[in-house]
Amino acid sequence: MNNKSALIGAGLVLLSAVALGAFGAHGLEGKIEYKLIQSYKTGVDYQFYHGLGIIGLIIIGQVFSLNLKWAVRFLFYGIILFSGSLYLMGTLPLAGIDGLSRVLGPITPIGGLSFIVGWLLFMIKSFKLSK
Repeated sequence: MNNKSALIGAGLVLLSAVALGAFGAHGLEGKIEYKLIQSYKTGVDYQFYHGLGIIGLIIIGQVFSLNLKWAVRFLFYGIILFSGSLYLMGTLPLAGIDGLSRVLGPITPIGGLSFIVGWLLFMIKSFKLSK
């Protein structure tokens, strides 16, 4: 993944976070349980944080000549798995599909682990910086 594709991907992540956040605020209120709305909002929040994080990592990589492509990739994976699973758990009941929490529930922590790996890779690369 080159910087251009990563920046375009980050733009898409942030654009879709705005759209998904608006949908959650206006389209889900009163239609699904409060707990599911809160989980959905957590997905939006983490998508925003990590979308901005991706842009930050690209800039830091350029400024300090660090190859952070795997850190960036793991943040993208985390967004898809963590936020994506929360979105599905929140919206599938609207389509009359219930009971998938047992299937989707374990995907959420894998996404969280992807975020952790991404930030850990960033830290490891940062240790290699000279003073």
